Amino acid sequence: MKIKVLFYSVIFSILAFQGYAQKAKVAEADKQYDRYAYIDAIATYERIAEKGYKDEKMFQKLGNAYYFNAELAQAAKWYAELFSLNQDQESEYLYRYSQSLKSVGEYTKADKLLERFNLKAGNEQRAKLFERDKNYLDEIKANSGRYSVTDAGINSEYSDYGSSFSENKLIFASARDTVGVSKKVFKWTNQSFTNLYSSEVQSDGNLAAPVRFGERINSKFHESTPVFTKDGQTMYFTRNNYLDGKRGKDSKSVTLLKLYKSTLDQGGNWTNVIELPFNSDQYSVAHPALSVDGKVLYFASDMPGTIGQSDLYKVTIKEDGSYGIPENLGKNINTEGRETFPFVSGNNDLYFATDGRPGLGGLDIFVVHIEKDNSLKDVKNIGIPINGPQDDFAFLIDNKNRSGFFTSNRAGGKGYDDIYKFSETKELSCEQALAGIITDQETGLVLVDSKVILFDEKFQSIKEVVSDQKGQYSFEVVCGKTYYIRAEKHDYETKERNIFIPTISGKTDLPLALLKTVCKVAVGDDLGKCFGIKIIYFDLDKSFVRKEAAFELEKILDVMKQYSKLKIDVRSHTDSRQTAQYNSALSDRRAKSTAAWLVKNGIEASRITSRGFGESQLVNQCLDGVKCTEAEHQANRRSEFIIIAVE
Repeated sequence: MKIKVLFYSVIFSILAFQGYAQKAKVAEADKQYDRYAYIDAIATYERIAEKGYKDEKMFQKLGNAYYFNAELAQAAKWYAELFSLNQDQESEYLYRYSQSLKSVGEYTKADKLLERFNLKAGNEQRAKLFERDKNYLDEIKANSGRYSVTDAGINSEYSDYGSSFSENKLIFASARDTVGVSKKVFKWTNQSFTNLYSSEVQSDGNLAAPVRFGERINSKFHESTPVFTKDGQTMYFTRNNYLDGKRGKDSKSVTLLKLYKSTLDQGGNWTNVIELPFNSDQYSVAHPALSVDGKVLYFASDMPGTIGQSDLYKVTIKEDGSYGIPENLGKNINTEGRETFPFVSGNNDLYFATDGRPGLGGLDIFVVHIEKDNSLKDVKNIGIPINGPQDDFAFLIDNKNRSGFFTSNRAGGKGYDDIYKFSETKELSCEQALAGIITDQETGLVLVDSKVILFDEKFQSIKEVVSDQKGQYSFEVVCGKTYYIRAEKHDYETKERNIFIPTISGKTDLPLALLKTVCKVAVGDDLGKCFGIKIIYFDLDKSFVRKEAAFELEKILDVMKQYSKLKIDVRSHTDSRQTAQYNSALSDRRAKSTAAWLVKNGIEASRITSRGFGESQLVNQCLDGVKCTEAEHQANRRSEFIIIAVE
């Protein structure tokens, strides 16, 4: 469709976490662990933090530990440390910190954090929508094959488009010529201006030969896209800026489009044509549609406040016949492109055409359900065969028999634009399950009886389940929405993830791997694995303990002070670069320096041994002469704290 014909080139809580995170109370009733075999990592982190050590991940863990146990004042303390170290945190931390601050009465600061949260979470959602749109063809494919389409049988070699039902008749716009009508050519398309025509819908569903509609409605300019009230007494329609023989123009001398209203007199004639009060000579208003109850008028316009080239708007029709203030349908519907040709079906679905969303080409027809609160959330492409690579628009459906008409300029048509008839064979539906498996992050083993909680996008709890014998969980969810999933298990860190549910039927997989907060250790185990210590860093060719290394060693120091009979062997390893003799000597010095730091800070020398292994115990193939990445070499440069006694 050459869109200029129609629209001058743009036709257009503090949440109830307390009930779900009482890990401390649960722990009291759980099995008591051997004090020599289990290490409480969180307690160690807190003791280290109290000494003045600062680490981003540590503060996240500490804040979360208290937050999920509903000790919000303590959570606020550690989140404050986290944000003082780095303001650029994930949106969830903004939210948690805000809620924690409210618990101590700091509402002003909490509100500012919520503003940042809303902004950042919104950006994340847009990113998710962008990721979803990358797979838009899969989405369209899932929605396709639900219609049978044929030619409507009333098309001419000119433009025929934009139909509407009026009792048993189909009213549409056409640029065809009829006897007695002067042929005035529209220069943008070299075709006649469009008038309204009527075709009777016969008992077999076919359309009778068209006749001109409403002699007093049609003018020498464009008329198109009518819509009728349920009683058939009032019609809204689109026309160029022309009334009572007077032609209006904008500041550039262009005659744009306006919406008009007409009523049916006792003689069956459409009279009393008036323009609607929110029209203007300076912008276009076109393509009306009525809500199911007839109290809201939808339309397309490029009036001030429009997001794109043309947007969809709605306006209230008051009891006295006056109108409210037009309201833009917002960014859930409108884009920087063209949104146009709205239609509201009997079951309150809003259909419209746009080129601003991923589609098959040109204008595609989309649908969104108008919720009870008038929100518009889940926009869907209605798929093939109605949508195709050209312009597809002006969708119209009879809710009783699920048949209707739409317009397209697709290949194989008879004229410029053509009207097609369709029957819906299957309703558009989307069913989704959100499921996953809960595992141990270190071992990969499944975790049964893990508590899994589903939250909506506002962090309100929806449902709670426990993982089964295979570690699996599952929820029924709504397509096109964002959810938060939280997994909890005793002796493991609580993990929370957000996820956007696609708008096609299927199953969304979200596995969660939990990290132990309590480490079970025995002789021969590496104590460093409890805290993820892979290497104690030293300056190049040096063996004195750096500040970053001291932070890691504080963890080992804390554990050894808690468990006075624990003995360890400090082992240092290098990669294969440099000579074997050099690496052996360097690693031995570093191991001894590490042990000396622990002794200096209060650990008896008899509890610590140390050895350097150089490059003799590589964990991969990175021998001399083998080309390896820096990450592969890094894996060999490691520190170990092997337990040799737990008496």
